[in-house]
Amino acid sequence: MAAILALAGSNSLTSINFKLVKHTVSLVQDNDIQVLNMAEHPFPMYSEDHEKENGFPKQVQELQTKIKNSEALILSVNEHNGNPSAFFKNVLDWLSRSNRGFLEGTKVFLMSTSGGKRGAKGSIEVVGNMLPRFGAEITATFSLPSFYDNFDGTIVDKALKEDHQKALDTFLDSLK
Repeated sequence: MAAILALAGSNSLTSINFKLVKHTVSLVQDNDIQVLNMAEHPFPMYSEDHEKENGFPKQVQELQTKIKNSEALILSVNEHNGNPSAFFKNVLDWLSRSNRGFLEGTKVFLMSTSGGKRGAKGSIEVVGNMLPRFGAEITATFSLPSFYDNFDGTIVDKALKEDHQKALDTFLDSLK
């Protein structure tokens, strides 16, 4: 049984990426899963001055501990203007300043969704290139386009549902 931390890279209370995370987690059995709603964990904007004056915020230390205690992540990233949101980039900045290898040995199922036809593919590509720099092994990816047409508590498009399950199975197999 693997310890998995599941979260979305969004601080929105109505995050569609968090909905995708919760749906994905509902399909996983026989693992110890902790679901974290990042909307409930505000982070101060990173700056070197803030770090020098105040050190690392409690939120950073708490998230770092949760990641350290997990073997794997289920992560869905949102997109603003073709890139990860400023919120998620800020979280990564804090975590990597505290410990550059904060994801060392961590397997990641990286997902994204958006209301548009690209399904936040720009964000998944950028984050997919960033996370290995911090030690992550991305074992599977999935992008859900047109969220409002393709999701109603579950993925409704048959082909996308199959793609999601296949990616999830690949991720789970990597944990064995």
